[in-house]
Amino acid sequence: MFVSLYNGVGFAVRWVVIGLLGAVVFGCAGHPPAPTSAASPDYNYIIGPGDTVNIVVWRNPELSMSVPVRPDGKIAAPLVEDLPAMGKDATTLARDIEAALGKFIRDPVVTVIVTAFVGPYSEQIRVVGEAAKPQTLPYKQKMTLLDVMIAVGGMTDFADGNATTLLRTAEADKQYSVRVKDLIKSGDVSANVEMKPGDVLIIPRSWF
Repeated sequence: MFVSLYNGVGFAVRWVVIGLLGAVVFGCAGHPPAPTSAASPDYNYIIGPGDTVNIVVWRNPELSMSVPVRPDGKIAAPLVEDLPAMGKDATTLARDIEAALGKFIRDPVVTVIVTAFVGPYSEQIRVVGEAAKPQTLPYKQKMTLLDVMIAVGGMTDFADGNATTLLRTAEADKQYSVRVKDLIKSGDVSANVEMKPGDVLIIPRSWF
């Protein structure tokens, strides 16, 4: 009786394992490969909380300085208080500062240069799961999967790199498959793909 019970349990376990493997295989097969090219040629960097902006006011050095973008997305500088910066590019912010300074000085000319980059949360690249150092990264134009994996220190020993999912928030959370293991372990450059702002990279744990 015990032998029969053991064999029955073993049979059930085998079917459970086969079912899980099938779910993994067919689940990964359900995601199309990520397109190699994804960067938009007209992309402009958008300022986010944590960025640092250098404000240069022509012929007014006393008004020129570097200021951080606060967690609420605003900046404060001489004669400019609580000015929203989050979600704007550098040129748009410069025009807004000119409008604010125009109340105090005649025809101000302002240049804004972003010197420390974090970016808005909606555009950050997120890496979760079996990355060596899961984290968020600021998006950069032409950023690739290889750049991301170098930044997070590769994968853990338990990662199933070729079952990695790329969730693309810019395309209504569409999911793609990417071959991280082939890229960083085998040096297969055909597995390298461009990232888009807001991409989420999900590296699962291997079943073996």
